[in-house]
Amino acid sequence: MIVKYGGNAMQSPELRRTIAAEIAALSGEWPLVVVHGGGPVIAAELERRGLASTFVRGLRVTTPEAMQVVEMALSQLNKELSQEIGQAVGLTGRDCQLLIGQALGSELGRVGRVQQVNAAVLRSLLGVGLTPVIASIAVDEQGQALNVNADTVAGAVAGALGEGVIFLTDVDGVYRHYPDPGSLLGQLSRAEAEQGLAEGWIAGGMIPKVQAALDALARGASYTTIASGMQSGVLTRAAQGKAGTRLVP
Repeated sequence: MIVKYGGNAMQSPELRRTIAAEIAALSGEWPLVVVHGGGPVIAAELERRGLASTFVRGLRVTTPEAMQVVEMALSQLNKELSQEIGQAVGLTGRDCQLLIGQALGSELGRVGRVQQVNAAVLRSLLGVGLTPVIASIAVDEQGQALNVNADTVAGAVAGALGEGVIFLTDVDGVYRHYPDPGSLLGQLSRAEAEQGLAEGWIAGGMIPKVQAALDALARGASYTTIASGMQSGVLTRAAQGKAGTRLVP
């Protein structure tokens, strides 16, 4: 099972340690791969260096200078999170050509998407009882770093391994009539999710989350779950299908 962890769900050090402990405990039942981003950490480091953050279609424009800061910030966060989990190995796309990607376009700079995943490396680590922890950095065919959205990395990894993926976010799941708690959906098919996007009841910040989940299914993931990473205990319940919204083919 792949767990995507990042963004607002990582901002509280205490909560991050709690989630790390849950990941460590859960890895005893299910082999886990963790994929993480770190938007708030990146933003803080860029601001500290006087580098402005601009966005196009929700993606951070990443100049070569900014890419150095992104890689530094995510690499440090990667090692810290691996340490908190315990029996874990921190990786980026540079390690064993784990993530090979391609730039999305000149207007975004060093922003890309994953084309290939070295699944054999991940299976080898899982086979000896280690949890791979992957920072959302890929490399292109020339070996240059690319800033990749962590949701899409998680989807690519899930597809390469043919496993399910849980997206830990700052919401409880997909609502039919947000924010009515009674309209939280336990399961959505691909067709229902696409209908929700077309009709507009999947809206706002939920759009990219659902699109990432659909992309993961298209790549070969067996299921995707969108759940909250803002409270303890959710990860285990989501893995059991008892929390969040599960999207299925």
